[in-house]
Amino acid sequence: MITLDPRLLNDCEVLGKFTLCHVLLMRDANYPWCVLVPDREGLTEIFDLSAEDQNQLQLESNTLLEFLKNEFNADKMNVAALGNVVSQLHIHHIVRDKTDIAWPKPVWGTFPAKSYTDESLNKLTSQLTEGFKILNLGFQPK
Repeated sequence: MITLDPRLLNDCEVLGKFTLCHVLLMRDANYPWCVLVPDREGLTEIFDLSAEDQNQLQLESNTLLEFLKNEFNADKMNVAALGNVVSQLHIHHIVRDKTDIAWPKPVWGTFPAKSYTDESLNKLTSQLTEGFKILNLGFQPK
């Protein structure tokens, strides 16, 4: 099992793991926002993964996107693997809605992160982990 970058751990809640990827929830209540981190050491780019792992990542990412879009009635899903600040390979999956605070601009640097209350974080974490269990991606909660 890989060591997650400390900046990811600072900004996210670890929800568990799919077959390949750790599943994190960004601590920004402005948007439902999950991050997938492949459980492979020393990777910075998707093409660094084996072909088999690339296929698994695509499956996990697309399944997560569809789940989040349906669960939160998203107008648009944003996906990004930037890595300019945190080089460890990680892929953002952000639920966007025409009424969200940053629409239609990117979420990065537009508005400060909004903290979850303990209650709202617990509720969202439970909602997501229960939903992830039925996705057929081998989800194991943390």
